[in-house]
Amino acid sequence: MLKLSKKADYGLIALRHLALKNGGSSASASEIAGEYDISPQLMAKVLQRLARRGLVNARHGSSGGYTLAKDPAAITALEVIHAIDGPQSITGCVTHNGECSAAPKCTVREPLRKVNESIMQVLGAMTILQMVRAGDPGFVELRV
Repeated sequence: MLKLSKKADYGLIALRHLALKNGGSSASASEIAGEYDISPQLMAKVLQRLARRGLVNARHGSSGGYTLAKDPAAITALEVIHAIDGPQSITGCVTHNGECSAAPKCTVREPLRKVNESIMQVLGAMTILQMVRAGDPGFVELRV
């Protein structure tokens, strides 16, 4: 079963939080962590990973913090998950690492590949902006 890591969940939470900032104002890892009862150290690691992948910008110093590096409509859930956890799959046989030893006689490989592909398409179509809108019907969109 496909299950996202807590870090991937926290990455999605962080990006949604930053998208809610609308005007591009920054938020610290501690601020985001405090808002959602997450370990500040873990949130800092997640945000650093997102910064390395170009999804957030990090500013250092007393007025520092994190901002979205792209428009929230251009960041997908799949992008965030890949940035944190790497490629995902619902089974061991549906990976980019080649075939498993049971592949020649497997009768469910192709159906599971299709299920995996469908899940990835949904995650690839879901944007951070859609996540904001789904949780906050009063949200007013301002482009970053």
